[in-house]
Amino acid sequence: MARLLFQTLSLSILKNDKIWLVHPTHMLPYTSLRNTSFFNRLPAEDIWRGVTAVSNAGKKRGRGKGSGKKVAKDLNRGQTIGFGKKSCLWPGLNSPVFRGNELIHQQKTVEGTDREYGINKLRDSMGNFRLMKLNPIDRGWSGSKMPGRSIGPPDTVSEEEFTSFDTRVLENKIVFIMKGNMGRKRRYSVLSVTGNGNGLAGFATVKAPEVRTALRMSKNRAAQKLINISLCENRTIYHDFFTAFGKTKIYCFQKPDGYGLICHRAIKTICKVIGIKDLHAKIEGSTNLQHIVKAFFIGLMRQKSFQNIATETDLNIVQQQKSKIGYTEVKGIPLSKPAPFSNIQVIDYMHYTLGNKIVLKKKEVSPFYIYTKGHELKQIKNERFRNQINVRLNKLVKLYV
Repeated sequence: MARLLFQTLSLSILKNDKIWLVHPTHMLPYTSLRNTSFFNRLPAEDIWRGVTAVSNAGKKRGRGKGSGKKVAKDLNRGQTIGFGKKSCLWPGLNSPVFRGNELIHQQKTVEGTDREYGINKLRDSMGNFRLMKLNPIDRGWSGSKMPGRSIGPPDTVSEEEFTSFDTRVLENKIVFIMKGNMGRKRRYSVLSVTGNGNGLAGFATVKAPEVRTALRMSKNRAAQKLINISLCENRTIYHDFFTAFGKTKIYCFQKPDGYGLICHRAIKTICKVIGIKDLHAKIEGSTNLQHIVKAFFIGLMRQKSFQNIATETDLNIVQQQKSKIGYTEVKGIPLSKPAPFSNIQVIDYMHYTLGNKIVLKKKEVSPFYIYTKGHELKQIKNERFRNQINVRLNKLVKLYV
């Protein structure tokens, strides 16, 4: 009987010291509420990390290369407590409790129409990925990429400071290695060169799991492998030379003062770090950056001074400079008595320093249109203006003379 009564009468409410029995049809509907969710159980950093970051399994497979462009937005920026879609004044929270002798009560404020638009605009600007602006002098070979950029002097070792040194990145790439337990392991390979601009330089290649670690280790290791390179007149090389490493061949030529650096961009960067100002270099074969750097340093270390060449050949080294209108200067005199010289013998200083090698000068291929009728008509029309630029220049010179 008690069980039947419990099934028919489901709820008992104690009110005013009386027991009320309520029939199931008159009960209020019960709705289950869940106070925790994905958004209030985790902090904002973890939620944003799920959108902007990549899992460890994805990193192993090389995914998420563009994940760095996704920026987490700070949704609290621009927000003020008490000011929202329905702005209210809350005494003690976003307004004072007393204003003079008047007690302030909770009240609605005038809604700002531009406030919501300003917050949305601010959030959109936070989401955009902006590249770091660089000074044009600090830019590398191609925009803001690392190759060609300066990363400062090496770190101080005990009491030795590299104050006058500058380090330049020559190569920065991603490499992978297969591991038995981790699969494809991603690392960064950095090749950099450091020097003081006065004949002291070194280079090194380092691999590390992080870019900044690889850059720092590379410049510090390059500082541990410094090479002293002798310069002619503190601006160029002593003589023309040929050097090679692997499939890379480099021909370097000594040039007069003011010529500049006409060479590959990697060689140009190395020359600036060493202190070479005038040089012309020609590369044949492979243009692998590591081979270029190694070949160029091998050639610089194999240089011979004028005195050493004079001692080896038992001949006087005399230089006739075209830039100084044929000015002749004795550069080296042999220590011993010169050997008798036959008139039949021909000595070429360039062939001697290049190791009896010459640069391959390819025959220029004429363009396909030089034999067409249209090109002939153009040459006929331009015939009357063939010397106009030089004539105009001469007339201008005569006006001011």
